[in-house]
Amino acid sequence: MERDNKQIVLKSYINGSPLETDMELKLGNRIKVEAPKGSNGVLVKNLYLSCDPYMRGRMLDFHDSYIPPFSPGSVIEGFGVSKVVDSDDPNFKRGEFVTGLTNWEEYTLILNTSQLRKIQQHDHGIGIPLSYHIGLLGMPGFTAYAGFYEVCAPKKGDYLYVSAASGAVGQLVGQLAKLHGCYVVGSAGTTHKVQLLKNKLGFDEAFNYKEELDLEAALARYFPQGIDIYFDNVGGSMLDAALANMRAHGRIAVCGMVSQNSRTDKQSFRNMFGVISKRITIKGFLQSDFIQLYPRFLEDITGYYKEGKIVYIENMNDGLESAPAAFVGLFSGKNVGKQVIRVGSE
Repeated sequence: MERDNKQIVLKSYINGSPLETDMELKLGNRIKVEAPKGSNGVLVKNLYLSCDPYMRGRMLDFHDSYIPPFSPGSVIEGFGVSKVVDSDDPNFKRGEFVTGLTNWEEYTLILNTSQLRKIQQHDHGIGIPLSYHIGLLGMPGFTAYAGFYEVCAPKKGDYLYVSAASGAVGQLVGQLAKLHGCYVVGSAGTTHKVQLLKNKLGFDEAFNYKEELDLEAALARYFPQGIDIYFDNVGGSMLDAALANMRAHGRIAVCGMVSQNSRTDKQSFRNMFGVISKRITIKGFLQSDFIQLYPRFLEDITGYYKEGKIVYIENMNDGLESAPAAFVGLFSGKNVGKQVIRVGSE
């Protein structure tokens, strides 16, 4: 049996920030609803797709990276939650839910099943939404967990600052830091996001960076005793301002640099000397550096969620056709929380 299979295709490599017109909805594609015998693959129906900033790097004609670029004319790939429709892999059965890399389309034949993780029925049954497996319990959640515990080396009583704090990663970093006994301040780009940080996510303080004329002065106001840990999702002038306010032996975990996405020039820093005088550690990282911690992460975060110690905010868009606009919105701050595309129903 064949079915129509809508897809989102990358039209050409981008230059600067992505535009909706860089992608297109492709119709008229037909797919057999079966996993070919001898393929050791699974055919899945995609339910939720993840929009993540790192995907922009895969839209560039740049091959010297930790992950290869997309090919123009090909279907975009990303993390998703899917339901197994047919399987030629004995480890996966029809009707099971899985999460891992899939395509931005309605149905995908996945041949590399080793990268898939089954979603246990008891996890789904305790009230954890399926979509959380590409957010809270997926790559963004693990990035927050590994970055905070392993790179930031937190101590109780530390003063922590996190930028892009209402995003998929930042919102969890702040909550983990509070559970660890840290004082936490976050920044975001709207008044609504700032209120969410303080009233829903439990941050001690938060501010709208767009309302601050002097970021160094703003951070000095919120951290009169200085910053022990800066979890950086932004880079650029925000990183420079944080450097000016770090305490001795401070740690900076560089997770992302969203402010640099559309820049073609190199941005200089004024406050780098403090790295020497204050003995500051700056470390970039990938969540895959700590993959051995993934089982512990799942256990810990699932436990915190079940106990009501953490919450998670999603920005849900309906329909595969909404994916380009949702992805582009990541780079202008339109999303609140983790950006997810709902493709199909269970």
